Amino acid sequence: MVISLQSPLDMHLHLRDEEMLDIVTPLSAETFAGGLVMPNLVPPVTTKEAVCAYRERIARARGEYTFTPYMTLFFRSDYTPAFLEEVKEEILAVKLYPAGITTNSEGGVSGFEMDELAPALEAMSDLGIPLCVHGETGGFVMDREAEFMPIYERLATRFPNLKIVMEHITTKEAVAALDRFENLYATITLHHLYITLDEVAGGLLQPHLFCKPVAKRPEDREALLKTALAAHPKVMFGSDSAPHPREKKEAPGCAAGVFTAPLALQALAQLFDEHGKLENLQAFVSDNARRIYGITPPEKEVVLEKTPWLVPEIYEGTVVPMFAGQSLAWRVVSAA
Repeated sequence: MVISLQSPLDMHLHLRDEEMLDIVTPLSAETFAGGLVMPNLVPPVTTKEAVCAYRERIARARGEYTFTPYMTLFFRSDYTPAFLEEVKEEILAVKLYPAGITTNSEGGVSGFEMDELAPALEAMSDLGIPLCVHGETGGFVMDREAEFMPIYERLATRFPNLKIVMEHITTKEAVAALDRFENLYATITLHHLYITLDEVAGGLLQPHLFCKPVAKRPEDREALLKTALAAHPKVMFGSDSAPHPREKKEAPGCAAGVFTAPLALQALAQLFDEHGKLENLQAFVSDNARRIYGITPPEKEVVLEKTPWLVPEIYEGTVVPMFAGQSLAWRVVSAA
């Protein structure tokens, strides 16, 4: 069996910087036509100059592959309408992080006072710049996303013309919110479609499956699966592929992030095939994102074949992927 995907997109992608950027960028650019690149570097991407410079570094790292990096800004409440208008043509979205909730998010938002956030968010709404949100509170780790839902509701109600993307949703509560608010959308990762917290910590701890937001309960995974497999028109694939050096994962104070970029399409094909929904994979990995964000990615046809493929144990001696050393049922035949 063979399937063809047209211009697949990864709408939540971490490419890091420096040596890690050079390692992981080609692994996304080989099979994806584009990706929404997250801005939580050190220091975070908060200026037009930083956006342009980061895009240039990504362009060098991708080599000869056809791949468009869609850029984001790290949200700050003091962004002025004039600044946002100036930078609009260089970015696709602005990413909001609660302060200290995930990797390199210390400069994020605290308190979520709507009046304080309003000037920047109203300007984004007027300019048609989407807001992407890492939606977690600082509460008990399993409840953080569910506890954040009232904030999403306040944002969606206060700014009805602002397109809000709930990033890497993990709960049935987030899935339900999609149909309650016209301006709420979401990305879903590969790993949250496959695992629950039991796979991470139910036996021996699996550090390469530890991520934020953490994987949740079986009923949450089932809600995500149902939504993704149906290619719900308000959801799209965003890997949240988050590479860390092996020594940062297999260590005390394990870094949060699952590296899935080089195997995402293969594992998604396997999952959609197992559930008899291969016909919906194109919409989930490309068509919905094109419509939601209003983008036209470069042409790239990725052909996959139902033939076993062994996931490498490690990439460049540095980054361990999900499913390392395991066999997936699908492999990429060509991407051009």
